[in-house]
Amino acid sequence: MKNFSALLLLMFIASFSVAQKIDYDKKLKELGIELTTPSKPMANYVKATRTGKLIYLSGHGPTKPDGTNVMGKLGADLTIEQGYEAARLTGISLLSSLKAEVGDLNKVKRIVKALGMVNCTETFIDQPKVINGFSDLMVAVFSEKGKHARSAVGMNQLPGNMAVEIEIIVEVE
Repeated sequence: MKNFSALLLLMFIASFSVAQKIDYDKKLKELGIELTTPSKPMANYVKATRTGKLIYLSGHGPTKPDGTNVMGKLGADLTIEQGYEAARLTGISLLSSLKAEVGDLNKVKRIVKALGMVNCTETFIDQPKVINGFSDLMVAVFSEKGKHARSAVGMNQLPGNMAVEIEIIVEVE
């Protein structure tokens, strides 16, 4: 009887952990997020590179569904809310490249680190509020696995006048 009870307990624990597994493609669909085919790099570099269990993703910009980028400076051309949305779009672009690299977002163990760069005026001080658009998206998609270390810094200019650029490090299984 003791062995049977132990077996039942193990089966319950195993079924609970299987039931708790999240399918990130379904999660993206629930959030209304559609990943795109990543564009080719514009120079002699790659969008992602892997070493061991870490994937390093190059800086990505805020690509809109029509393929153009959100442009402008925070503190002059764009509001914090527009910058937040630009950072969110950048997150979608990064997830698209990540999926292209690993094939399946269910392999993501955690988002480790993000560097968020904000194209802004010298008096703009709300870079963290802008990059929250990216961070909030990662947590919405990956829950606790989406929480990450982060830097949010201001830049006097970004390539092509993009509003934000973000690079990330991701641990995969």
